[in-house]
Amino acid sequence: MTEAEFHQRVDHTLERLEALVEDAADAADADVDADEAGGVLTLTFENGSSMILSRQSATRQLWLAARSGGYHFELDAADIWRCTRSGRSFGDLMADSLQSQAGLDVSGLDA
Repeated sequence: MTEAEFHQRVDHTLERLEALVEDAADAADADVDADEAGGVLTLTFENGSSMILSRQSATRQLWLAARSGGYHFELDAADIWRCTRSGRSFGDLMADSLQSQAGLDVSGLDA
């Protein structure tokens, strides 16, 4: 994968995540601030906690820092981001993390 393709895939993933989180926040009447700067997306929730997602170009990974821990994701052969430790998909792990950290129901990230 070229660097341009990697950036395109990360951009698509982060844009989709941001849209799904906004929809979930609207449905739950919750407040979520999403700030993107320099390849880093920070989601800040009304309980004061936050999640930080960042692209790591050198390793072609997407990193997540959440209350539940730090995670590194790589694209698999099916073009799905997978956690390098557990093998869980980005969508599944994010859905669990968003539910436990902010009470948001989000699905469809791997679609």
